[in-house]
Amino acid sequence: MYRNKKVSVVFPVYNEEENIRAAIDDFFAQPFVDEVIAVDNNSTDRSAEVIKSTRATYVHETTQGYGAALQRGMREATGDLIVTVEPDGTFMARDIEKLLLYGEDFDVVFGTRTSRALIWSGANMRFSLRMGNWAVAKLLEYLFNGPSLTDVGCTFKLLHRKAYEQVRDQLTVNGSHFSVELMIRVLHAGIRTVEVSLHYRQRVGTSKITGKIGKAIRLGFRMIRFILMERLRLWLAR
Repeated sequence: MYRNKKVSVVFPVYNEEENIRAAIDDFFAQPFVDEVIAVDNNSTDRSAEVIKSTRATYVHETTQGYGAALQRGMREATGDLIVTVEPDGTFMARDIEKLLLYGEDFDVVFGTRTSRALIWSGANMRFSLRMGNWAVAKLLEYLFNGPSLTDVGCTFKLLHRKAYEQVRDQLTVNGSHFSVELMIRVLHAGIRTVEVSLHYRQRVGTSKITGKIGKAIRLGFRMIRFILMERLRLWLAR
């Protein structure tokens, strides 16, 4: 509990056998975490078996995709505060306290991995990837009148339940650019939002999205196209 509010943590899980137990244990070790929802997105390794042997709530989402897994996990969460984060070792569980602290003044808190001072040696945040995230974030910030944004790919986020329920039915993206859709829905709804810098470490295992330059570039262009098309759609709908 955090200030009498139940805290739920949601993990999207796809072949995270190597670190999923450590991630669950690390987050449960934080004094504010009440619930961990681990959404198995059709893993082909032992992820499901490992999750079921822990205190986490196991959920199987058959629709493939990072966005599908996170949407399912948020629907299953019972907390007053919902935190989404990847269980691959890149994020520090203790940073949840930073999100919760900012969550006292804001209804949604976005994390960012682009502060050089907090990027650990070996982390997959090379200059080109950091600048790409920054550039797309600035486009989103400008077109949707957001606060200062520097990262469109960070999964470590906090939403108050009332904020999540305000945008829940507008979330449709099942793929890897779900993060951009969530940010757009939150900003368009006028929800009080802030971005905070978080530690970013070397991943355990192999990245399914940005581990290869070609995949990262294609995802970047998909995000840009989605941002532009959503801005145009919302302008025409006025």
